[in-house]
Amino acid sequence: MPALIFDCDGVLADTERYGHLPAFNATFEEYELPVRWSEDDYAQKLKIGGGKERMASLFADPDFVRTAQIPADEDGRRELLAQWHKSKTTAFKKRVADGEIPPRPGIARIIRAALNDDWTVAVASTSAEESVRAVLENAVGPELAARVPLFAGDIVTAKKPDPAIYRLTLAKLELDPAGTLVVEDSRNGLLAATGAGLRCVVTVNGYTREERFDEAVLVVSELGDPGRPPMEVLANRSAAHPGDYITLDDLRDCLQAAPAKELQEQSAATGSGQVGDAGEGEASE
Repeated sequence: MPALIFDCDGVLADTERYGHLPAFNATFEEYELPVRWSEDDYAQKLKIGGGKERMASLFADPDFVRTAQIPADEDGRRELLAQWHKSKTTAFKKRVADGEIPPRPGIARIIRAALNDDWTVAVASTSAEESVRAVLENAVGPELAARVPLFAGDIVTAKKPDPAIYRLTLAKLELDPAGTLVVEDSRNGLLAATGAGLRCVVTVNGYTREERFDEAVLVVSELGDPGRPPMEVLANRSAAHPGDYITLDDLRDCLQAAPAKELQEQSAATGSGQVGDAGEGEASE
């Protein structure tokens, strides 16, 4: 049977803008650090995979290091990052529990339909496991979440765009790459999925809409839901014919698309690549 693997942040919920960014800033305030990230600042930080790694980027600023009295030794910095990140995870989970991070459209509907149709459904993320579990349970409810294996956090050492998290998920669940589809929201996530030999659907968000998704089989504004305004198809290189929202049949059709490497070669040959060119079967973006 086919398998469906979801990223967490930006896919299950709009966690970056409404969850992680406020949680980072709350942590900076808690520790009286001389920094607050704006949305524009955070858009740049999202190019760095992993929360601890984003915090560690502050150490590149000598003024910050001096003002915040950051220790010079690596062990001291690792210990400090662990403390900050623990506080940040607590702040993030509270925002989830308080209902401040609503699920993205279509997530609960598609996961329920896939499980009912005997698909394997999993979540693979390099974010903290506690945070990912909280987002998943908030998105689909505890009962469905209990049926979805989760691979997250420091279970792999390399963050996306490295494909390690997807390779691990494939191995642990004994999945066939040819029958496995990933749902991601960013170029780093797309590269991680395709690096593991997997086809990928991208649901963009405000931070990632302008990124390049040449290797994706389908790029949409969201999965959508009945009763909502129609979702937007930004690029389609699959056999799917989406309507107002993505269905399980659409995702099944995406598994018939050309492999990611072939899509990339087609895109390079045609000179296309901008999101917004949504002709069916074209290597456009």
